[in-house]
Amino acid sequence: MSDTKIISTNNQGHNQAASQGKGQRFLSIAFPYLPTDRISRQIWGKSWRFQQNWNGQADCPPLAVIASIKSALRLSALNQTARQAGLHKDQTLTDARAILPKLDCHESDDAADAALLEAIADWCERYTPLLSIDTINGLPGLMLDITGCAHLFKGEETLRLDMISSLNAQGFVTNIAIASTPGAAWGIARYGNVGDSRIAAPGTERDHVAPLPLEALRMDPKTVEELKQVGLKTVGCIMDLPRGPLSLRFGRHLLRRLDQALGREEETISPRMAVAELASERQFVDPISLQDDISRSILSLAGNLKPVLEKRALGARVLVLKLFRVDGERRMLSVVTANPEREPAHIEQLFQDRLVSLHSPLEAGFGFDLVRLEIATSEPMLDQQADFVAKVPMEDSYNALINRLGARLGTDRVQHFTMNDSHIPERSFGVLPSIRRPNQKGQPRHRHQNMRAQAALSLTDAEDMEELDTQLTRPILLLNQPEPVDVIAEIPEGLPQRFRWRKVLYEVAASEGPERIACEWWRDGRQALTRDYFKTEDREGRRFWLFRQGLYEREAGRPHWYMHGLFP
Repeated sequence: MSDTKIISTNNQGHNQAASQGKGQRFLSIAFPYLPTDRISRQIWGKSWRFQQNWNGQADCPPLAVIASIKSALRLSALNQTARQAGLHKDQTLTDARAILPKLDCHESDDAADAALLEAIADWCERYTPLLSIDTINGLPGLMLDITGCAHLFKGEETLRLDMISSLNAQGFVTNIAIASTPGAAWGIARYGNVGDSRIAAPGTERDHVAPLPLEALRMDPKTVEELKQVGLKTVGCIMDLPRGPLSLRFGRHLLRRLDQALGREEETISPRMAVAELASERQFVDPISLQDDISRSILSLAGNLKPVLEKRALGARVLVLKLFRVDGERRMLSVVTANPEREPAHIEQLFQDRLVSLHSPLEAGFGFDLVRLEIATSEPMLDQQADFVAKVPMEDSYNALINRLGARLGTDRVQHFTMNDSHIPERSFGVLPSIRRPNQKGQPRHRHQNMRAQAALSLTDAEDMEELDTQLTRPILLLNQPEPVDVIAEIPEGLPQRFRWRKVLYEVAASEGPERIACEWWRDGRQALTRDYFKTEDREGRRFWLFRQGLYEREAGRPHWYMHGLFP
């Protein structure tokens, strides 16, 4: 069994930031024991809370994280068992050992803690893509905008309990609260009483925030200590005080944080990742793990998105597949198309090619219980004229080839030629990734390039080859670097009579030229030399493109000759 839904976001709104507004709801996740939970997962596995037959974290051995603070080794984090034994944060390791000799200590690793929090945030995207890392004053956490998401989980309480249960199964202790403002949700999650409700109904933020300590306002510790020195210990103590004296003595930031928590001032949260323009997801009661099941899911999800794209006259350019594993891991694959795409079969084939190109197989673990297909970038897509015989758009085969090669080899490895603004032959063209091809309308194209392209399309027999030869003014094959040749020619600026190239002597039967190309002094300097190009044909019918570098007497006493290209 599975449940499918389509998610559509407003590009003008949530792509940049999610801000507080009427009817918005925010969910804050606090991780009070994240460093020790990370170490416990490393020692006993991700499901350590259940595998060791412990009823809770308080039953596990005492564990602490130490760091050098103020020239001494101190406890920077500790689990619940260590706290219940009388240890506290910032306590010296010597004092902690005296109280609890069996304390298991590990060095702190802020980078590992941050990476773990990022991984948890990836997994939490299964609930909403609008989330951000919300670590303030050293208290790690996440902030989620769940506006419009709760009904998918049969209510906010069910959503909260599902999140607590899922994260607990992964070995994390969490405190989760929901409110209409990010400030209220953050404070309730970290400082709310255990027996109190962690869900603040709209308009009740004042009642939930008032009994909380001042730390719940996300103030810096110095300001909190100054407030406590004058007898102000809870948020309720400052709610009704005159705002002028408070701002004058403790700063405007205090009132701003208070107003944000109570909803008087708008607060913006910035999602950690760009929100997809359109997405379709499917949740499975029985997790899937086979590649065929994943491919069928992609085909189905792409089919759900096609009518929406057609209605908006859009096609996908960047698609992202997110696979959420039961054990808390997330896998993500992306493909980039050469042109806007919305055919489900084509999209499914691209992801199949992408899966084949992976260096390591896609590890499903215990299976994926949620699959989401996102359209990260789209472009206008108009209906195209179809071929009368094949009944498909005439460019589909070419685009399909580019897309499949890009999915298998990488988008940057499939390239096409482009013209550059230079008269120097080796600089007159370059290569660009075909999948990132810009709009060619309005871009100047060299007339010889057009001639070659048009002729090549109709090149079918010897007559066409002969016609192409008569039209070309540039060689088909251009050497990577001009190669020096020994030439016998009339002085000062006569045509070449014979030349030796790669130790082979060629007798010239006919020559045409010169075609003079001046140097690019702004690139090569004032001392750069002029080139005179000649089209030559030897007695065997082979045709070459040579040039003489430097003008007699004016630029060089004895110019040098080079081979630069070959004609067909």
